[in-house]
Amino acid sequence: MENREDKPEAVLVQNGVIKKVGHLDELRNIAGKRVKEYDLRGKCLMPAFIDAHSHITMAGQVSVLADLTECMNYNDIVQKLKSYIKDHHVTAKQAVLGFGYDHNTLCEEKHPTRQILDMVSQDIPIMILHISGHMACVNSKVLQMCGITRDMDDPEGGVIGREDGGREPNGYLEEAAMALVQSRIGKLVKISIRKMIRGMQEVYIQNGITTIQDGASTSQNIALLKSMAAMHLLKTDVVAYPLMTANGCEVLHKNRKYVGAYHNRLKIGGYKLVLDGSPQGRSAWMTEPYEGEPKGYCAYPWLKDEQVNEYVKKAVDEGHQILAHCNGDAAGDQFITAYEKAVANDQTGRDMRPVMIHCQTARTDQLDRMKELGMIPSIFVGHVFYWGDIHIKNFGQKRGMRISPVKDALSRGLNVTFHQDTPVTKPNMMHSVWCAVKRISKNGTIVGEDQKIDVYDALKCITINAAYQYFEEEKKGSIREGKMADLVVLEKNPLEVDQMKIREIRVIETIKEGKTIYKAQ
Repeated sequence: MENREDKPEAVLVQNGVIKKVGHLDELRNIAGKRVKEYDLRGKCLMPAFIDAHSHITMAGQVSVLADLTECMNYNDIVQKLKSYIKDHHVTAKQAVLGFGYDHNTLCEEKHPTRQILDMVSQDIPIMILHISGHMACVNSKVLQMCGITRDMDDPEGGVIGREDGGREPNGYLEEAAMALVQSRIGKLVKISIRKMIRGMQEVYIQNGITTIQDGASTSQNIALLKSMAAMHLLKTDVVAYPLMTANGCEVLHKNRKYVGAYHNRLKIGGYKLVLDGSPQGRSAWMTEPYEGEPKGYCAYPWLKDEQVNEYVKKAVDEGHQILAHCNGDAAGDQFITAYEKAVANDQTGRDMRPVMIHCQTARTDQLDRMKELGMIPSIFVGHVFYWGDIHIKNFGQKRGMRISPVKDALSRGLNVTFHQDTPVTKPNMMHSVWCAVKRISKNGTIVGEDQKIDVYDALKCITINAAYQYFEEEKKGSIREGKMADLVVLEKNPLEVDQMKIREIRVIETIKEGKTIYKAQ
């Protein structure tokens, strides 16, 4: 991924580092006889993939919850939860957590209510998380044990669902309202988080990823990752970003050793903020109303401007990178404006590479401002496939067709990266590349013909561009002398196959610093 023309015949690796790239005979002469040759036999060697944004600790936890991703209606959800309770011998002293339902794909086209979950159990606390992670539903038992009643007002930055025409909670919780129950429920769910994270790490590795992010890390997440690092359980590099609104500043300062430097494969990259919700859940904060909503509904911010300004200024003053979750363009405005203010009087000239995470509805004028700031758009391009039709329904044709505006960003010279936001979707980089190139929705709609990009540019977004996001472009992201031998062997060359088949390309082998950490059977 150094340039389009480069197609080296051979790569020589020594002590985990790429020593030489060139012709096979030349490298054989340099290496001598004590070298192990690996013949690709027509397969494709690439720099290993770099995850620009996900949540490995959260992904590890949800991997053992009741899997609701394939549920097509309320009855599927009820039966899946009942089976989970039976198979895991869950008692009334414990709780059940489910993950992955999507109201957009349910036959009912609505979130389940407490009455639906009460059909599973009225004694066992039950909470199911939406695929976006931005909303949830609970049964009556949870509402009761957490004191959520008709007299409770919506928390700032969240919504408590109500029965039609009244104030009685219906079990639906959106954004900040989820915090009213999460800690209580979490204490009742018995899982080995360390074991689950190790299992999830293998999923990333099987997808050719050797650098993983833990976005919005809590103090507990950091402590867990530190213990795994100390025990040499991390096979990949992990970059954590403490959540500023959850004592993230304190967490970062207590762990300065890890800030900007790996120790046993763990480092802290900076800070994380969440400024709005999800577009498919109609909680992404927009400047123009959603389609079909009363009273010009544009959703809402998670934080006040003053709070965002304060957090961003702190990150800039300390010289740390900051990542901000911005799905809606109003959230994007809030972040860009805060960053412009924060750096206005900064005389240090430090390269801090702020990142706007998701960037689903970024406008062209925002991309221009991001270019001036050196702000990186990390785009969840899989939205095109998974929710493209939903976005057109929610935003109308003009805005809906521009979701994940990759071409607009690249044409301005922005350093675009791709991510899957795991556990929201699987960490499948080839699927993201396919989405960026073809922009086809689940229903077969071409979502924004003018936002398609070529395969090579898409591959850069998961390799060298992602390395740049982590300040690691001199160590990772391309096959170049002196860089880490973080490599992936693909079944076929993405530049040569039929573009419709890019998403079908399998990872054959994943190599971290010259050592194979995964090989397909």
